[in-house]
Amino acid sequence: MTIFDAIGQFIVTVIHVVYNFLWGDLFAIPLPGGSSLGISLLVLILIPSGIYFTVRTRFLPFRLFPEMLKIVVEKRNKSQKDAISGLQALIVSTATRVGMGNLVGVVAAISMGGAGAVFWMWVTALLGSSTAFAEATLAQLHKEKDPLYGGYRGGPAYYIHHFFVKKGSKRKRSVIAVLFALSGLLCWCGISQVIGNSVSSAFTNAFQIPPLYTTMILVAFSAVIVLRKNATVKVLDVIVPIMAAFYFLITVVIIIKNAGLLPSVFRQIFEEAFGLRQAVAGGFGAVIMNGAKRGLFSNEAGSGSAPCAAAAADISHPAKEGLLQALGVFIDTIIICSCSAMIMLLTPASLTEGLTGMDLLQTAMRYHIGGFGVVFIAVILWLFSFSTFIGILFYARSNVAYLFGDNWLSQTLYKILALIMLFIGGLAAYTFVWDLGDIGVGLMTVFNMIALIPLARQAIDSLKDYEKIRKLTKS
Repeated sequence: MTIFDAIGQFIVTVIHVVYNFLWGDLFAIPLPGGSSLGISLLVLILIPSGIYFTVRTRFLPFRLFPEMLKIVVEKRNKSQKDAISGLQALIVSTATRVGMGNLVGVVAAISMGGAGAVFWMWVTALLGSSTAFAEATLAQLHKEKDPLYGGYRGGPAYYIHHFFVKKGSKRKRSVIAVLFALSGLLCWCGISQVIGNSVSSAFTNAFQIPPLYTTMILVAFSAVIVLRKNATVKVLDVIVPIMAAFYFLITVVIIIKNAGLLPSVFRQIFEEAFGLRQAVAGGFGAVIMNGAKRGLFSNEAGSGSAPCAAAAADISHPAKEGLLQALGVFIDTIIICSCSAMIMLLTPASLTEGLTGMDLLQTAMRYHIGGFGVVFIAVILWLFSFSTFIGILFYARSNVAYLFGDNWLSQTLYKILALIMLFIGGLAAYTFVWDLGDIGVGLMTVFNMIALIPLARQAIDSLKDYEKIRKLTKS
């Protein structure tokens, strides 16, 4: 064994140790029937935080849902040149939330945790909406003008900095904010490789196109967008609504075709969610954890990703962007993830037995709408993944700026690095690098929460102020 092999093995070992610390079970709670409920560090952080923010905002996801919809359709007046609107920030965050996890991730959750996992995904989404509101509102409150791209920039690195570095201090960096920014850049490099591999695999299954050609086209399209100054938001404005609408409409068609099975599907979801079958089989803990973990990973609430887009919005009140980002969690998990779940659960189990990942989802679509279903999933995954990639590089702007200052060199070098990772991922799957995405989002969550909880009062006060203004304008 050479020294390079030894270093490589050491790095892989470290990655696995950190991954297990963040996402593995720290401890287990015994349950009736011989099962247990494994609690990971991320679940231990995010679920109680979601409950905390839900209570502090007086059950915002339920109470203010009509207000979220109202903000989406209201007329917007931007005051800053090159700034994006609140709705555009929602579209960018939706582009990154709605990705491979909404397809293959949901399939994996149901495969391992059964239909009941869907219910716990819904629960984590409702709790996560309140967390998403808090971090997006804080991002708005602590945003800065962006001298490179125009408009605004910000996110957790900035409100973490303002929390630890008092006004008037000469310190230019905060250790926790630096760690958050580095974790984000690490996460998005890992995700870039996952995106490349998922797209090339799906196109190989659907069209027998060699991975090299699919990857070259994906990288070329991505480079054209991300290396231009302000093309990202314009492209996402078109792609995201179209791809989400098509996926939703196809699912509606499938549900209508199988309407007679819906009562039994929902009965299965709720029965398995509360362990009426799994408690006997000893798998109740798997139902809860697979649903909860998938919901948390999919909607990203609390990780600090979406606030990087929320901070860029030019909007009349910080709480408005918070409410829009809360709606984004609903769109991601309650709508899009539920679409994937319905496609799966309305397929006879005998057809999908033994299948996993993309093969399982494409088989389910072939059952529902024939060969077109396989092609549709490949194309929709391409769109989901493409939009996720250019969305995460929009996020990266603020983190790169915080770490390296306002210069085009650092911005461009990171984009090139992400494009290289996208290309490598399309040609080969390196599992340990895939884990980098999970490690990155886990570390982001830990560092984000260190400041998010203490700064919660600012977000709550902003919500109270918004509701006060709303009442005065109505009276």
